[in-house]
Amino acid sequence: MRRSDKQIIDITGIEAVVRSGEICHLAMVDKGRPYVVPVNYGYANGALYFHSAPAGRKINILRKNPDVCFSIVSNHGLVKNERACSWSAKYRSVIGTGRAVILDDRIEKEKGLSILMKQYSDQEYDFSGEDLTGVVVIRVKIEEMKGKGELVL
Repeated sequence: MRRSDKQIIDITGIEAVVRSGEICHLAMVDKGRPYVVPVNYGYANGALYFHSAPAGRKINILRKNPDVCFSIVSNHGLVKNERACSWSAKYRSVIGTGRAVILDDRIEKEKGLSILMKQYSDQEYDFSGEDLTGVVVIRVKIEEMKGKGELVL
């Protein structure tokens, strides 16, 4: 990282960014070309969880190449200035890599969906058989995460 003064070093700080984010940008490679999609996510035990329709470009790519990169940003805001080149931003971000696994086991799918819902709600949910057959749940085991932050107002 070029700006070490902005680096978030400790895992607690990095996980705080992941837990406070709302959208994850998931990057994949499709036929040698980059492809990125914003997704809702959940985080637990060193893994990200996503849901998806059973068919579509994202699932097709992940079945062929499970290597992914992701980015999560929280606490974002512009810091305006009268001089154009003096504008800045306050933010915290995490960029990481991992490998995607499509979860087939019903219990694992329920666990993944519960983790995803905990990202956005304190409520507990039950998932019907129809819920579970109509969705694909993906777990990304995180291999590396790096954090960066600028919280100056």
